Amino acid sequence: MRKTWSAYPYIFWIIIFTVVPLALVLYFSFTVKTPAGIQFTLDNFRRFSEPIYLKVLMRSITLAAISTVLCLLLGYPAAYILAKNKLKNKNALIMLLVLPMWMNFLLRTYAWLTLLERKGLINTILAHLGLPQLNLLYNEFAVVLGMVYNFIPFMILPIYTVLSKIDNSLLEAAEDLGSDPWHTFRRVVFPLSLPGVWSGITMVFMPAVTTFVIPRLLGGGQYTLIGNLIEQQFLTVGDWNFGSAISTVMIVIILLGMGFTSRYEKEQEGGGGLW
Repeated sequence: MRKTWSAYPYIFWIIIFTVVPLALVLYFSFTVKTPAGIQFTLDNFRRFSEPIYLKVLMRSITLAAISTVLCLLLGYPAAYILAKNKLKNKNALIMLLVLPMWMNFLLRTYAWLTLLERKGLINTILAHLGLPQLNLLYNEFAVVLGMVYNFIPFMILPIYTVLSKIDNSLLEAAEDLGSDPWHTFRRVVFPLSLPGVWSGITMVFMPAVTTFVIPRLLGGGQYTLIGNLIEQQFLTVGDWNFGSAISTVMIVIILLGMGFTSRYEKEQEGGGGLW
């Protein structure tokens, strides 16, 4: 009985802050205001199927995918070094990795403005060296850079957690059987680390595809992503119905992505990851 009572605060929290907001989003998605009153319709979703909005969706998915791939390429070696090398200051390095996440997301993004702008630190150094200045701000490069910087810890940490739990006896057995370091990594380490890889991909891609602060600041508003479109519908245009419909589409995409990754992780747990 006590266990049942202890669960009520969590159930209440989920209902108020998860179930109710999702129900409201779904309600606004399938309704429109007319002179005759509220009507249920699919017009909001039909509107989102227009080419201009599909272009925004594809741009968001493309930039999020590029950022996710870069986070994986940069994050996996970092996680491997932290997990498999006997570093004296390993805890300090992990702390340095997590430390930027303690800062406000907006402040971390603003910091890149001082580095990338025309009279920023990077171009100032280039000017002193007699090199031409670069256009580093208000383009897709700046948006991707901001995504990678803000989300790469979410790639490194789950991979590091999985790698650190791999039994070293498996690596020793592979070496005893004549496997070189590359084949040991390809056939033992990497397959066993796939659950962490898929978790990292999910944790990076999902916020990257819906972010709106990074493209607004580093993209200068020139690169409207799906997060910016949703924000505009709610705060600027005031069309909550269309904004909710876009949010519903993104919820479906995210749920499909999470379902795919969770299914793949279960297959890996069953031993299908060893090549």
